Amino acid sequence: MTSPFGIVDRISKNPLVRRMATWMDAMAHPPLAIEISFDRLAAVRFGRSGSIEDFVVEPLPAGAILPSAVETNLVDVTHVKAALESVSKRLHGQDQDVTLLLPDPVIRVFVQHFDEFPRSPEEAIPMLRWKLKKSVPFAIDETIISYMRQSPRENGVNVVTALARQTTVREYHALAESVGLHAGVILNSSLAAIALLEGEAPALMARVSGAFLTTAIVQGGVLCAYRCVELPAQGQDLTPKMLLDEIFPVAAYYQDHWHAGVQSVRLAGLRERVSEFAGLLEEEFHCPVQSLLSSARSAGLLPEFASALVSSELDGLAGWTLHRA
Repeated sequence: MTSPFGIVDRISKNPLVRRMATWMDAMAHPPLAIEISFDRLAAVRFGRSGSIEDFVVEPLPAGAILPSAVETNLVDVTHVKAALESVSKRLHGQDQDVTLLLPDPVIRVFVQHFDEFPRSPEEAIPMLRWKLKKSVPFAIDETIISYMRQSPRENGVNVVTALARQTTVREYHALAESVGLHAGVILNSSLAAIALLEGEAPALMARVSGAFLTTAIVQGGVLCAYRCVELPAQGQDLTPKMLLDEIFPVAAYYQDHWHAGVQSVRLAGLRERVSEFAGLLEEEFHCPVQSLLSSARSAGLLPEFASALVSSELDGLAGWTLHRA
């Protein structure tokens, strides 16, 4: 099985993207990228220059994929495989490498501070396994783990760690293999979408995908905080107050540990409801609240060839194009 979480090294000017691009085992540049979510598969084929040659979306029946770190994810394998096979055929992907952007709950992400941290992976990975063994809902020796060193808030070292249960990663890996695709790069969608956060000032991303919310804070190219939780409601039942209640602990953690407040909030996954949520969040955080994709496009981060991804609200794939463009 190829090493998961590897990130290619064709990168944008975003310092976090540059840092992430050297994270883990950098692979070749897969010509295909597929974002797998609870309700659809979306895929792009990249040209040699990094531009998008083709783009397809395949809807999935409700309940076909139930994202989880521990349970079976591919509940309706027949329909998911048929959708992926259609994507592969339309993009001429037979026997090619592919980047898989998985649902956020599959890959757990932690930001930790260490006074001292080993330089060698042989020492670092056992330390991370020991530190995180009580923070994941599966046996730590069943995990695939990768990490990235960051600049600290003060002294020491900040480390971003991504880990997932081996059997869960293999489930998606086997799905790709079943239609003649080879998973050369695997990471979760929000780690790709973070590249859409612009500027050096502290920015908070709140990304809703089905039943889950991922909140991340980036400052000056450093991932300061990250949290993925299950929401108390979804769809039209999700209210601005519910969303704020789930975002607030991350913002409070950042304020306490980094002694600063966020200066922008970027929302993803809410589609036409962004304005409905913006008022309460602006009142709470005293800063502009915008759609993640709209703000990235306004800031000139996204090339014109990514416009189809913007209109389809595919922030994970849109963020991934910044690694290719």
